[in-house]
Amino acid sequence: MATTLAFDVYGTLINTHGVLSLLDDMIGDNAQAFSNTWREKQLEYSFRRGLMQNYIPFSLCTKHALDYACLAHKTELSQDQKGQLLELYKTLPAFDDVKAGLEQLKAKDYRLFAFSNGAADAVHTLLETAGISELFEGVVSADDIKTFKPNPGVYSHFLRETNSTGANTWLVSSNPFDVTGAISHGMRAAWIQRSKESIFDPWEIQPNTIATDLLDLKAKLESVN
Repeated sequence: MATTLAFDVYGTLINTHGVLSLLDDMIGDNAQAFSNTWREKQLEYSFRRGLMQNYIPFSLCTKHALDYACLAHKTELSQDQKGQLLELYKTLPAFDDVKAGLEQLKAKDYRLFAFSNGAADAVHTLLETAGISELFEGVVSADDIKTFKPNPGVYSHFLRETNSTGANTWLVSSNPFDVTGAISHGMRAAWIQRSKESIFDPWEIQPNTIATDLLDLKAKLESVN
């Protein structure tokens, strides 16, 4: 049976800090700190919504997190400016290594799927804009079951939708919470450590392998398979 690769999208394939140029135009030197807060709150809000079982789409978590970042950084953005940022979020760029890395893996007959908290239509738009949609067999979204990773139900949903088993499936993610969630559910997982400053949670659950980017991933998978 061919090995299935489940690629997280936001932060792994797609650079969520792709809004920095526009933010810099809007707010200047505080753009990086603002972007960090926005991303951190986006994830926090999805975790909280999942635990509360009070679901809203990931796009609304993103909108609420933007409002929070404005409050936290005492930054007044107009509704038009917020709209521009949220529209840009729909067409964020892929990291530079992504297309070539995916092509390498596809050439080795891995089954490639995008696997995201984002709604399927939003993920399709991102992948098409980045020019990588044709490299995937499909998109599996947590939105289908109205919750978010790392709820174990989301990983079960992926395995059902792709006709895969935990033993022959790898999650690929730069988000430690996603890696631990997948391994806890019986999958294997590769952590993409895009920055030397990134820290993996010091839990008893650790990645099966660590790669610096998708170009490094093929060799790392071959070394453990």
